[in-house]
Amino acid sequence: MEPRLIRLVAVGDNVVDRYPDLGVMYPGGNAVNVAVHARRTGAESGYLGAVGTDEAGRVVRDALAAEGVDLSLLRTVDGPNAFATVRLVAGERKFTGGREGVSRFRLSPADLVRLAAADIVHTGECSFLEGQLDQLAAHTRRLSFDFSERPWDYVEEHARHAGIAILSSPSGSREEALALARRVRALGPATVAVTLGAHGAVLVSEAAEAAEAARAARAAGVLEGDEDVVAWGAAEAVAVVDTLGAGDAFIARLLVGLARGEDLAALAVAATAYASHACTSYGAFGHEAPLPSTKETP
Repeated sequence: MEPRLIRLVAVGDNVVDRYPDLGVMYPGGNAVNVAVHARRTGAESGYLGAVGTDEAGRVVRDALAAEGVDLSLLRTVDGPNAFATVRLVAGERKFTGGREGVSRFRLSPADLVRLAAADIVHTGECSFLEGQLDQLAAHTRRLSFDFSERPWDYVEEHARHAGIAILSSPSGSREEALALARRVRALGPATVAVTLGAHGAVLVSEAAEAAEAARAARAAGVLEGDEDVVAWGAAEAVAVVDTLGAGDAFIARLLVGLARGEDLAALAVAATAYASHACTSYGAFGHEAPLPSTKETP
């Protein structure tokens, strides 16, 4: 039997990622990337955010439309789109500058009503929506939040609003990631993921929500606590071209799998594999466009 269709809406940031060394730009931003990869992994997805009226805004809007992402909640705001400048060092992306453009916005009551129909709503630390997280949590079935590498005081302040929390610790060990995930779980999220870059990811989830995952975890020999199911996914070995957006690809596959009720052990492997393969091409999800001549690129 085919899995039921999941509805995911990503809320918040978008950018064009400018690659001055290559003379090109790609659409991106955490929320946009998650929306696109959720669509590619079989979900219905939508994007709620603000794009500009310049060429960069058109690139983002056209890419989302081409990927089949619902744009009925998209705002077009007069002014420049947000951008980030990216340099590549041995395939690793380094952000060297950028501008917010027109990307900041506030959620309206009508937005919150629409979001209530989604299975999962995702946002993150780049979306400037911290002041409305309590409203988002109150109006959504399941709220996902990407904390990336934010400091602990930020995580501690906002984690209580999230049902699913994702953090990044690219230089941490598996043991450190597990300890961090459990520490965040204690703040309230039912599921916590900590990504470790090329070293994979750790998932910790409330056992009461994942009985099937618990059985699969035991069968797979993964770690398991008294109250939480813990799973580990190792990154696949791939020819890395560009790591930009790999974490967002992981998030999208994770969220779709959680909404479908996939077992945690298999999902950890699937999400890390999906993220690994996202590193084999430039940009977060393709749709290359020529980089206009500008003095704004640092």
